[in-house]
Amino acid sequence: MKRFLHVGCGPLDKTKTTIGFNTDEWEETRYDIDESVHPDILGTMTDMSMVEAESYEGIYSSHNIEHLPPHEVGTALSEFRRVLKPDGLAVITCPDMISIATLVAEDKLTDTAYISPMGPITPLDMLYGHIESLKQGRSYMAHRSGFTGKTMRESLVSAGFKTVATNTRPQYFDLWALALPYELEEEK
Repeated sequence: MKRFLHVGCGPLDKTKTTIGFNTDEWEETRYDIDESVHPDILGTMTDMSMVEAESYEGIYSSHNIEHLPPHEVGTALSEFRRVLKPDGLAVITCPDMISIATLVAEDKLTDTAYISPMGPITPLDMLYGHIESLKQGRSYMAHRSGFTGKTMRESLVSAGFKTVATNTRPQYFDLWALALPYELEEEK
């Protein structure tokens, strides 16, 4: 059975990841900074030293990397790369700064962009972190970085990933990255 590390899992499990990881072929290890969500491993993205190198076939990180200050992003992505097996893959999602900036440019900073399970989400929430979570003292929920497809690709390549693809879904204000620690061979 293949194993994936669910980084920044929060209260979610693999059923809330992707169709790829949400199968019987994948065993999930939940990893989070918040002990109240009862992760399998308690820790930060910038120090995953309790996770053995090259021990996972997959990593799934949804809406976590933007919580780090820019100078720590490379450290976290290098940790992702370190714990992946040589033939592994990482799936990373985060807010898409371009689609959010479009709303800001339209003077919709505090307008509801969509409704989430946590309630209405505004561009302000997407830029700086969910305001209601921050009001509850969960300062680790603040957003300190932002990404476009270009900056995400550059960050992943700098962290040692050899193949990176990104895609945005403007209607959902998100950016997705698939990162591989190896180069894909071209089909002939």
